[in-house]
Amino acid sequence: MKNLFCLLHTALTQNQDAVLVTVVASSGSTPRGTGARMLITKDGRIAGTIGGGAVEYRSEQLARTVLDQKSSRMEYFRLRKNQVEDLGMICGGDVNVYFQYIPAGDPQTLALTDRILSLYAHGQQSWLITDITPEQAGGLAVYTKKSGIVGSQIPSGIIPGLGSRPAQIRIGQNLYYCEKLIQAGMVYIFGGGHVAQALVPALAAVDFRCTVLEDREDFCRKQLFPQAEETILIDNTRVADFITIREDDYVVIMTRGHKDDTLIQAQALQTPAHYIGVIGSARKTAGVFAVLREQGFTDQDLSRITTPIGLDIGSETPAEIAVSITAQLIQVRAGRNHS
Repeated sequence: MKNLFCLLHTALTQNQDAVLVTVVASSGSTPRGTGARMLITKDGRIAGTIGGGAVEYRSEQLARTVLDQKSSRMEYFRLRKNQVEDLGMICGGDVNVYFQYIPAGDPQTLALTDRILSLYAHGQQSWLITDITPEQAGGLAVYTKKSGIVGSQIPSGIIPGLGSRPAQIRIGQNLYYCEKLIQAGMVYIFGGGHVAQALVPALAAVDFRCTVLEDREDFCRKQLFPQAEETILIDNTRVADFITIREDDYVVIMTRGHKDDTLIQAQALQTPAHYIGVIGSARKTAGVFAVLREQGFTDQDLSRITTPIGLDIGSETPAEIAVSITAQLIQVRAGRNHS
């Protein structure tokens, strides 16, 4: 989503009108769920997707109409059996798609995109609110607990309804579509080897923010991790001197050996990290846990550690292991969001 708002900011500053296309409701076996977005300009789709196929194609055509008419609109796709066949799709279901027209150079939207990009830079938990009231021009706003609502005028009564899942909230005569923009929590990856190099882009693709920490300069180069928020050269014995791990954060440990893994695990267990995962075999785990018990950690403490890390999908290569870890973190995040 960050890239979409970067491109929206660029388009508006280059004197291009834009249409932000958002799936605001869906049911059945539709290709993409609520919250899928794409950005359309005169050059066509420049960012995002709402699932591909005929619905996306039709939405791209409708977005061109919105650009011509300079007016926002809602479109309701009702995909019953005969319509699904007519569209050449294998999925059925209903999709409500909102087309928000944004004029070139719009100062309010430019200010809001600056704000959104700043929130991404600081990893601040936030919600995106879109006014989808029929027959109105629509508007965008962002809510954070620190700054409140910024952007379009949105009633404060909407705040109690903001949660982990996308939702439509009606306040008076107006209808708002709300979704979490930035999920709190950083993935701290200890070790910059081949698995980490495959893991960062996999996590970034599903909106995890990553920081890589290494004590070897050659494996801590930004060029190896262009999608990471930071790469930090650390002393593995003094993690707290470099970062503060909070209760929303994830810790992924994959250093170059057992000794360093043990050092990091001991320090991670002293933090409120939401998730601690360690790469390695059952034999390695038993040895490390024995050392940690000698240091005074209890079985209850050690139960916080997920090892071997990742879902059991028979992964072997760094890329496959990265997929298994990413899948597990998606699962953990989904469990947190749905609880």
